[in-house]
Amino acid sequence: MHRLSATASYPSWGTTRDKTLFVRRFLESGRVNVQLAQNIMRPLVTALAVTAVILSGCADTSTIQPAGSSKSQFEDAVYGGESVTISSTPGSEEYRVFHQGATGFVSVQSVRASAEQRATEFCDRRGKAMKPLRETTSKPPHILGNFPRVELIFGCVDKPPSVGSPAGDDPKYTKLVNLKKLLDSGVLTPEEFEREKAKILSQP
Repeated sequence: MHRLSATASYPSWGTTRDKTLFVRRFLESGRVNVQLAQNIMRPLVTALAVTAVILSGCADTSTIQPAGSSKSQFEDAVYGGESVTISSTPGSEEYRVFHQGATGFVSVQSVRASAEQRATEFCDRRGKAMKPLRETTSKPPHILGNFPRVELIFGCVDKPPSVGSPAGDDPKYTKLVNLKKLLDSGVLTPEEFEREKAKILSQP
């Protein structure tokens, strides 16, 4: 049986300098290949990371249901929430909409805006204006599964002759929303928030 020489795959060396040059070129070509692979993989990894962030931002929502015959998503939840009464509509139908960010990196403000938009569209399809009644929001810190959540109880009322933003027509609601934003951003402490909220709710 023919046996391959142990040195058959190597070039014939001339001098020690030739060996050194060969090894250096081999190592340099390896570095070029590694650099090329890094240049190819870096945009791919970045694209995958961006896709993951976009997908993680997708929200969990519930169908809009009558408040009287549906259960709050905060009831019996591991992480509770804080409720604020905005106004009331005696004798009118009340509805419930729940919105939750898929990660803790989603802001409560954006989750609230999504819930308000869904409620506004719901009433608009009925030729009505959305009137916010009560709101429950999750308490920070939003970590370990405690994702930003907002549950809005609202009613659909007759539109006034001049209609702007349904949620923005109620000055008290606007003040409470702005106050909650200050709490969520850390500008106000929970104690300061409660004091200011009581002042707003006591207004006629």
